[in-house]
Amino acid sequence: MEKDGENGEQKNQIPLLTPYQMGKFKLSHRIVLAPLTRQRSYNNVPQPHAILYYSQRTTKGGLLIAEATGVSDTAQGYPDTPGIWTKEQVEAWKPIVDAVHAKGGIFFCQIWHVGRVSNRGFQPNGQDPISSTDKPLTPQIRSNGIDVAEFTPPRRLATDEIPEIVQHFRLAARNAMEAGFDGVEIHGAHGYLIDQFMKNQVNDRTDKYGGSLENRCRFALEIVEAVSNEIGPDRVGIRLSPFANYMESGDSDPEALGLYMSKSLNKYNILYCHMVEPRMKTVGEKSECPHSLVPMRKAFKGTFISAGGFDREDGNKAVAEKRTDLVAYGRLFLANPDLPKRFELNAPLNKYNRDTFYVPEPVIGYTDYPFLETATD
Repeated sequence: MEKDGENGEQKNQIPLLTPYQMGKFKLSHRIVLAPLTRQRSYNNVPQPHAILYYSQRTTKGGLLIAEATGVSDTAQGYPDTPGIWTKEQVEAWKPIVDAVHAKGGIFFCQIWHVGRVSNRGFQPNGQDPISSTDKPLTPQIRSNGIDVAEFTPPRRLATDEIPEIVQHFRLAARNAMEAGFDGVEIHGAHGYLIDQFMKNQVNDRTDKYGGSLENRCRFALEIVEAVSNEIGPDRVGIRLSPFANYMESGDSDPEALGLYMSKSLNKYNILYCHMVEPRMKTVGEKSECPHSLVPMRKAFKGTFISAGGFDREDGNKAVAEKRTDLVAYGRLFLANPDLPKRFELNAPLNKYNRDTFYVPEPVIGYTDYPFLETATD
């Protein structure tokens, strides 16, 4: 195994391209495909065009995290996002997973419930979305900068309904195994259902799921436990964004929240913790920030993945300084299917086009970003 070169720039010697043993998975490099919602799964069923999209971004020994995937029919809040609660969805995932495995990739499914980030139009029988709270979310400009997303005021889950939601995550994890995934990442970030329980600016409950930090994290940890018991903790990761304020879900003490979760996760021996950098307060916008993930990284005993606004230099530095084990890249990987190769050669990168991130196009803005060879022809 090559050591990180002092000069850093020799072929294969940059820190991001050093191998890493993540539990039972032998990674050939540390560049991870971040989970990216692409809204191209018509009627919540993964489509054949995703086979090419994911296989384009696969390298032997590379880790890919699939886009956020709904755990149940109440979990959706965006058009054409995939699910994994029906037999049809599970079957549709299989050829996508097979394509990633055929190229030697390691593929995790991110399992997700949006909670109140939804409206009746996405809910079964036009019912109200569910949440930790009944506080409504104010309308938000969608990522295209034009459309406005309207949210129906949520229905607060009764205490005795919560185990059923935990069960949905457990069954989604079982289904992910059935589809052939190597593991699952529980989506506990970005203002969705789990975050709506953890963050005190949203959670106003007075039962055992509200109030103290321990109570607010109870739902998240019950899901971690259920999913770990179902598929084994060595196949489980979680994504957290304690510092972020997406979808009006900030916390008054994000550092305490991040540390409490990092330490609590050790009890379950899960494979990894994937955290979003404090500088990412809102979608896609980096800001100067005095906070750091280093205390959480030190507290958590498993593999640590950092995400949020990294470029090549930044990612190399984070790995070299042991601030993280792996770095997840979103927009850069979306626009550069051969990102590890480009980082290795320090080649120029394709620019991403935000206008096509979420359009229901099977090719445009999805599988038509050029590879290095084709870009230079």
